[in-house]
Amino acid sequence: MVGVYCQVRKEPILRSRRIGGVSLSEEPGPSVGAAVEAYLADRDFAPSSRRVYALTLNRLGNRFGGDHPLVAVTPPALATFMKTEYGHLGPAAWNRTIATLGSFFAYTSRQGWTPVSPTSGLERRRLRTDQVGHARQRALPEGELRAFLDGGHGLREKTLWWLLYESAARAGEVLMLNVGDLDLPNRRAVVIGKNGQAEQIGWETKTARLLPRLLRTRTSGPLFLAQLAAAPGRQPALADLDLGSGRARLSYRRAAQLFSTASGGWTLHQLRHSRLTHLAEAGVQLPLLMVKSRHTSLTSLAVYARPTFEAVARATARLDPDRRR
Repeated sequence: MVGVYCQVRKEPILRSRRIGGVSLSEEPGPSVGAAVEAYLADRDFAPSSRRVYALTLNRLGNRFGGDHPLVAVTPPALATFMKTEYGHLGPAAWNRTIATLGSFFAYTSRQGWTPVSPTSGLERRRLRTDQVGHARQRALPEGELRAFLDGGHGLREKTLWWLLYESAARAGEVLMLNVGDLDLPNRRAVVIGKNGQAEQIGWETKTARLLPRLLRTRTSGPLFLAQLAAAPGRQPALADLDLGSGRARLSYRRAAQLFSTASGGWTLHQLRHSRLTHLAEAGVQLPLLMVKSRHTSLTSLAVYARPTFEAVARATARLDPDRRR
């Protein structure tokens, strides 16, 4: 995390005097580094979100210099920063980075440290949906998916994938689970959701049978662990370390890679998408799906709870008046 480069003042930051009708600033306000430190300290982020925001803002500080005056970060300079540091990103990642910077500079504007947000000149990139990209996001046929999950996979991967599917939880939430978060008898656990609030997820028989085999005698530490102990030079945070084995928490990147390789290109997010779609196809009502998915609006849930063409075809075939009964 960026260190504290100067102390953020409590009184108004910018004091100006007028010479010849021109307003001149006597105090430059906080540096980039100090403003980043203040912003991260003031925001109530979930741990995963805090890491993402810190990575982007630390890079901003490294680019301009921690002692660089915040007010000197102009729209052209910020546009050059985006082009140099993030020009290779796809539309979704590019837009997320702009949103991060937008949130940061909206905060500094509210504090009176920047007169206007320098992100005003940054343009978002249009998302392009091609056939391959759409296929990777779609719900998977239930029979095909269940047959895959029942295959001969390692115990850790099989437990993780069934838990993601049966709970319809986000992969990042499940990977942050600790053993102490589980309520095995009642088949539920507490995760930290996207809004930073504690929320419940639940699972069914497949996961309930696999979890005790995965845990064995472990009663603490991260639920899903990396295969090998962490190297001395890459020690994780204590909260991400299993003291008994010396192994670190399984990372999202590694978990996603393992699933994609084993499935031939599927994504971890498709497990959540598929579960909600399959429940909708089975007739589960939207209010129950909202509790399951923990969405806060029907609009966002509708993307997931949309039956597949195959399900619609089966339903209409059953209602065909000319079919033989």
